[in-house]
Amino acid sequence: MALGLGAFVVVLDVLAGEHGEAWWLAAIGLSAILVSATIGLLVTVRRDGHPIGWLLLANGLILATTGVAQGYSRYAIQEDPGALPGPEWAVLWEQSAWPLLFGVILAIVLLFPDGRLPSPQARWIAIAGGAAVGGFTVLSFFDPEPFESPFENVDRPLPGLPEAFGVVWPIVLLAILASLFGGVRAVRRRFRDATGIERLQLKWLAFSALLLPLTLLVCLIGAAVAGGIEDDDAFGGLFLFMLGVIPASIGLAVLRYRLYAIDRLINRTLVYGGLTIMLGAAYGATALVLGTALGSGSAWATAGATLAVAIAFRPLRGRVQDLVDRRFSRARYDARRRIGEFLEELRAGRARPEAIEPILGDVLSDPALELRFWLPENEIYVDARGRPVDDSDDERQRTPVERVGVPVGVVLHSPPSVERPGLLDEVVADAGLAIEIARLRVELRRQLEEVEASRGRIVSAGYEERRRIERDLHDGAQARLVSVGLALRHAQHELDATSDTATVALDGAVDEVALAIEELRDLARGVRPAQLDDGLAPALRELAGRSPVPVEVSTSAERFPGDLEAAAYFIASEGLTNAVKHARASRISMSAERSNGNLVVVVADDGVGGASEADGTGLRGLTDRVEAHRGALRLESVPDRGTTLTAELPCERAAAANAALTQ
Repeated sequence: MALGLGAFVVVLDVLAGEHGEAWWLAAIGLSAILVSATIGLLVTVRRDGHPIGWLLLANGLILATTGVAQGYSRYAIQEDPGALPGPEWAVLWEQSAWPLLFGVILAIVLLFPDGRLPSPQARWIAIAGGAAVGGFTVLSFFDPEPFESPFENVDRPLPGLPEAFGVVWPIVLLAILASLFGGVRAVRRRFRDATGIERLQLKWLAFSALLLPLTLLVCLIGAAVAGGIEDDDAFGGLFLFMLGVIPASIGLAVLRYRLYAIDRLINRTLVYGGLTIMLGAAYGATALVLGTALGSGSAWATAGATLAVAIAFRPLRGRVQDLVDRRFSRARYDARRRIGEFLEELRAGRARPEAIEPILGDVLSDPALELRFWLPENEIYVDARGRPVDDSDDERQRTPVERVGVPVGVVLHSPPSVERPGLLDEVVADAGLAIEIARLRVELRRQLEEVEASRGRIVSAGYEERRRIERDLHDGAQARLVSVGLALRHAQHELDATSDTATVALDGAVDEVALAIEELRDLARGVRPAQLDDGLAPALRELAGRSPVPVEVSTSAERFPGDLEAAAYFIASEGLTNAVKHARASRISMSAERSNGNLVVVVADDGVGGASEADGTGLRGLTDRVEAHRGALRLESVPDRGTTLTAELPCERAAAANAALTQ
């Protein structure tokens, strides 16, 4: 019904022509009707039995009937007299039914948000308020005074009360004001005792009440500065605006839609409302002073006032924001101030970025809070010490941290307090720079540790390899050569001493054995496969020829730096050895070719698969060898689908090496 009456209001306003409301005022009135009726319907449907919904519907109905009465009277009396019957009744309703709105507002205030009175005392406030509103409405309908302009010449359809009832007017008016004041005190008492969701809901009601004086001040200052809005229209528009905002705020609170945005909304409203008032006052004062000095109507006065407002905007906004936060959002103010101080310490080099974790836990009153840093190269989360963590079974809530859309980490925390909604997100956003710096430090420290460990394993592996070769040469080939030398000396002694030719021959043989022993010792000091003398391709083919499993070799004849060829040879050798020993392969392929500036070595088999870098020291040694050349090693091993080992070794120096070999 309210929606239909709202549409009828528009029709009547159009018919009233020049006597109708200004278009913007009519739009505000229609919006107030639609908001109140729609929110009331939603609350009634979704909160079955909740009286707030019915009160909002009643509010919309009163607004709609008042609008219809206004348009009806202006059309039937001013625009086209006599066109419609009973216009005096429409005037009576328009000018006498307005106290009913205060009755609805008082009922909403007392029953909000759960539909029950907050205390036994509130029952007497409701009774007194209802009686006062009812009495004032009756007095308004039977008032003997003429209607207000422009209908002062229209006769009242109801008889007037005797003059003796004139003393009742101030009594019921004071009773209405007292009941409204009592309602405010009841809400304040309810808010003081409320916690959690109910406290946030009451903040929405307080926000709508706050908008009334704030909007009034803003509009009046704007009207005074611009001089383009009539007072009657300004007050009417403000009244209709608030009659739409109050139902909207109440509906959001009851339905709990975006309930946690109220603190931020109140904060922004106070900041920008206060800022607008201050800047408007500053503009008016500056324009007045400059106008006095430069002459009334001077364009320089307007320009100077505008410039002063523009210059004062940013510092004044910061001051107002601090004042509002300090008074109404103390926890938010203290938390953000603490983060700001830490960032200053960090920029000055007096604080470590990793200290942001305990600071976040302190300002959010959450000792269980922990930071996890995202390492994109490894695609893992690590703690502040760089150790990988698996928190998949952690029951704490997770808040991601991003910088310019790039993930930096995640905050593990307890459920945020409903008393401070949004504080966690704001504090984490303020601390984003420190968290990113801490992540970079953790990542760098982890990489350095990995490099140091890798280089240490390489040195250790090389040392152990040389020890093994030296031991094998000493106990094996070298020992045999020594035995051969001793045997030759023994044979020399057994021969006839007069045989100079045999003596010389045996001396030469012993010298050759000694030289071979020395060469073996030199080889033990720096091992390098002899097959690489002719190039990587022949060495790999010779390596494949010794394999008991058929090996398909694909290589290029290009020469590479010696250290690069040696690394590629050992990688291929280790990969081939693993395939023969562990893969139970029937066929192996091996390749070494240049690709995109890298020497790419690939060893693939059709064996059992399932290999992992953690299975043994062989693959870890290959990883160390590849990383020593700033390369990359990939292992693809799917069970029952074979294994592919790929090593990419940068070879920027290959061209220079080939040129040197050619020369």
